[in-house]
Amino acid sequence: MAPRINYDNRRFVSVSNSDNGEVGSATIFHYRQEGDLVWATYRGGAIVFGSLIAKVDERDCLEMRYQHLNSAGELMTGKCRSTPEVLPDGRLRLREVWQWTSGDFSQGESIIEEVRD
Repeated sequence: MAPRINYDNRRFVSVSNSDNGEVGSATIFHYRQEGDLVWATYRGGAIVFGSLIAKVDERDCLEMRYQHLNSAGELMTGKCRSTPEVLPDGRLRLREVWQWTSGDFSQGESIIEEVRD
């Protein structure tokens, strides 16, 4: 079995998102992990502040719930499934399928990629 992905202390930025999403290229995510528990905070662009909590499954995918305050002053919530991919340079890419659990309950897809200093 391949080594498990460690999400702890990794930072990600959005590289694509559906039109109905609020996260954009100015949004930075900071992930933390303890065992199968992953959490993150995110902010930037249309996001004033957000947080997420996730559980890692046996394939290193993340089943998560997220919440944030957007620049319009709205509290938004949703759920997401993120599938990891290791890029040739060792960074992570997460392919995400998500759905709002507030607002219009629409669905979308996004990709975030790890950024390094």
